[in-house]
Amino acid sequence: GGAYVPIDPSYPEDRIRYMLQDSGAKLLLTEPKWIERATAASAADVVVLGEATWVHEADSSLAAAGGSASLAYVIYTSGSTGHPKGVMVEHRSVVNYLTALQHRYPLDATDVLLQKTSFNFDASVWELFWWILGGAKLRLLPAGGEKDPKELVRAIGEGQVTRVHFVPSMLHAFLDYVETQKGQAPLQSLKRVFSGGEALQSRLTERFSVLMTANYGTKLTNSYGPTETTVESAFFDLRDGGRLGTVPIGAPIANTRMYIVARGSVKRLQPVGTIGELYIAGAGLARGYLNQPELTAEKFVANPFVPGERMYRTGDLARWLPDGNIEYLGRIDHQVKIRGHRIELGEIEAQLLRMEDVKEAVVVARENEQGQNELCAYVAA
Repeated sequence: GGAYVPIDPSYPEDRIRYMLQDSGAKLLLTEPKWIERATAASAADVVVLGEATWVHEADSSLAAAGGSASLAYVIYTSGSTGHPKGVMVEHRSVVNYLTALQHRYPLDATDVLLQKTSFNFDASVWELFWWILGGAKLRLLPAGGEKDPKELVRAIGEGQVTRVHFVPSMLHAFLDYVETQKGQAPLQSLKRVFSGGEALQSRLTERFSVLMTANYGTKLTNSYGPTETTVESAFFDLRDGGRLGTVPIGAPIANTRMYIVARGSVKRLQPVGTIGELYIAGAGLARGYLNQPELTAEKFVANPFVPGERMYRTGDLARWLPDGNIEYLGRIDHQVKIRGHRIELGEIEAQLLRMEDVKEAVVVARENEQGQNELCAYVAA
């Protein structure tokens, strides 16, 4: 019944201190090499893994400490004020997401998932907990291996990994390496790749079809979902070799509803083919933002279509396609995704303006030759 707050020790000390103070964490688990940073950043009790003195308790069953509405985790995402914001996700939302995954893409004892994502990103929930539902196995990738396509291929081959999750930019690098292997990479076990965290370009799916589907029979699934709706809310399975003008984000998972409404009029649903703002409702909705009731009220609004229910305003532009899938068309606000990291451009601008010689700063996202977003900062000194 407890909740966790994942913190990357490579974060700047100010960010770590803010997250620990804002979350009110009572216990901090860390490794010996991070003990100095941990004690400097927090007044919480620190438990050093590998050095802790364990207290032996009675072996009787413990009483349940919480229920389905109890908090499961708080993941901090980029915030427009210059500070990250903590998204509170409950146990029932996590269970609904994992159950939907298992129903649509069932795992069994022959399956192996690869754990490679930093815990401070919610894609780690996919890796850490899904395998349990199907009695599958989990292959742990050594730290740093997630950035090395050669190491990823080696781990998949040695571990007989059957499912893996990539952000599109890492999938691009992965395919670059696979291409150099000329069909000889040890990827025969890999049944399906899930790609999410940023927009998936059709040219990348075409490369996947040539390099992975044709050579190894691997299937590709595009996934979509903000942290506020528990990891992913929609899936689209590429079935035709990936040759699409655009790659849809698919249709909602179980117990999830998606609405595309006219901008400025939340009660007016858009017809098929008409662009509008995407709202999400259902079992995956987060409780809200920790210690930020005003922002919670702004983003989690009353659902005019289902009395007594809330829905989340994604800030994404989208439209329904005739086949019942949804096409993602970009962001409304000043937020972008870079390599799966959700970034508020205003937060970066705020940090640049703290520098002594910077008078003005503007940050924009630009598309590179591979179709991936990169950040560009313009400053006036």
